[in-house]
Amino acid sequence: MSADTNPHKGRTGLDRIIHAAGYSWSGLKAAYLGESAFRQEVWLCVLATPLAFWLGRGWVQISLLLGSLVAVLVVELLNSAVEAVVDRVSFELHDLSKRAKDIASAAVLLSLLFAAGVWGAALWQHLV
Repeated sequence: MSADTNPHKGRTGLDRIIHAAGYSWSGLKAAYLGESAFRQEVWLCVLATPLAFWLGRGWVQISLLLGSLVAVLVVELLNSAVEAVVDRVSFELHDLSKRAKDIASAAVLLSLLFAAGVWGAALWQHLV
């Protein structure tokens, strides 16, 4: 192993997959327990999922409806990760820290607007 090789990257095969799944589960748990926005979005997904099957006309629309919800969760997880890293570096106010957090927050806003657009279009098509 060379000096620039990460010593934590030595797992391969099934061992790597099992550990990666554990890390992913820990991340989901940390986000759910520590981030109220993520918790709210999870419950929005839980409530909206059955509606997607009622509202969607075919598997493509249902996939778009559900995919837009998953996209919101993914972006919220990335936003939370950015916030955690910025806070890990320093709690001191800094323009770059503010920029990083604001940009991550803007990504969440865009994902929510996208989801609202997809759901609004499907609802419009369903009702009209």
